[in-house]
Amino acid sequence: MKKTEKWNWTKIIGIFIFASLLISLVFSLYNMFTTPSTGTPEGDPTRSDYALMVSQCVLGLVAMFLPAIVGRRFRFEIPGNMYLIFIIFLYCSIYLGEVRSFYYLIPNWDTILHTFSGAMLGALGFSIVSFLNEDERTTMNLSPAFVALFALCFAVTLGVVWEFYEFSADNLFGMNMQKTMLEDGTKLAGTAAVSDTMEDLFVDFLGALTFAVIGYLNLKRKKGWMAKFEFKKTVRK
Repeated sequence: MKKTEKWNWTKIIGIFIFASLLISLVFSLYNMFTTPSTGTPEGDPTRSDYALMVSQCVLGLVAMFLPAIVGRRFRFEIPGNMYLIFIIFLYCSIYLGEVRSFYYLIPNWDTILHTFSGAMLGALGFSIVSFLNEDERTTMNLSPAFVALFALCFAVTLGVVWEFYEFSADNLFGMNMQKTMLEDGTKLAGTAAVSDTMEDLFVDFLGALTFAVIGYLNLKRKKGWMAKFEFKKTVRK
């Protein structure tokens, strides 16, 4: 009897997410050029809204291939489970969040994703240190506390860089990534105008801190489950 092949769910989900982002990109580009800059009915997406969707979809498509490109350059392979979590996060933040307006429709959607991204980036920080520790060209023997601190700082720094990106996009292209305006275009002022940014940074820190503590305890007690997040070296052919 012929043995049934197992489905590669990571590849299947990846194709689905890629198709969703590509279709959304085409849809957003069309509407960005056909929607008038002023005079749109109240509640309908504006040209700047579609411009935001375009930039996010392009960023998502690039991000999907970035791990493979970087991995090929530095000769490592990202674990399938970590990549799966990464592309699902892209789907939730870009397609559901921006294209389907979950940031406005679902309470605390942005907060949940930023908390999750902090933990995910913390895991990435752990993976980077582990990869360097195993590289024969480096001589490092870092303590669990230092590895946890690096993972925390790495994740928080990338969270800050993301806020720089949002600030630049809002100022250069008239977007609303930092949510300084309500969905109807009403501009916020005072602490309300910066509350989204500060909340994002705070939950980024909490997510990264949570994973850093868990990772520290794992390394200290040598549980071994962090191996699921470690990069695998590849041999150059």
